[in-house]
Amino acid sequence: MQHYGRGEVALAVTLSAVAGYVDAIGFLKLGGFFVSFMSGNSTRLGVALATAHWAASLTVFGLVTAFVTGVVLGALTARAFREERRSPVLILEATLLAAGAILMALGQDRAGIAAVAMAMGAENAVFQRNGDVVVGLTYMTGALVKAGQRIAGALVGREPRDWLRYVLLWTGLASGGALGALAYLTVGAASLWVAVTVVLGGALWAEHRWRSA
Repeated sequence: MQHYGRGEVALAVTLSAVAGYVDAIGFLKLGGFFVSFMSGNSTRLGVALATAHWAASLTVFGLVTAFVTGVVLGALTARAFREERRSPVLILEATLLAAGAILMALGQDRAGIAAVAMAMGAENAVFQRNGDVVVGLTYMTGALVKAGQRIAGALVGREPRDWLRYVLLWTGLASGGALGALAYLTVGAASLWVAVTVVLGGALWAEHRWRSA
């Protein structure tokens, strides 16, 4: 994160908020499963297997498969259109989110949720470098660890504010989750269109930045 300018940090925080927003919608729609937080789903899988809840196990397997498929699609898109460009991955994410919203509006909830989980997987390729994720946008454990490490560094005389960027990522995810829950409770799965709009806005910004570089 320390190698990115303010604009890209703002984009990362915004996309973390989108991840929280979408994950909250998925969590409420699915009754306690996640479309972006695969660590939580993995714990749920272990509990489901131990307690012989096979339906829950199948739900988690489906979500994990869709998420990883999205990661693969996002990584391939980033490689195909140059990783620093970012906008093609964002367009892919917005398209998958829109497909999810449309499918759920048509009553195809399972396919819609799969598309949304794929979108969340793809989002992680936005900040890809040499085939690896540099900034994780849909999971915050790593960001919080780095925040703690940077705070420790600041206490011994290193960069005093480097930790703030990682805290902002976590804040984006948490605040996005709150907004997503409120939106879902108000208008249901149609609230996904807000996420589509925000991601498309990010794509336009990223494309303008890339062309101006």
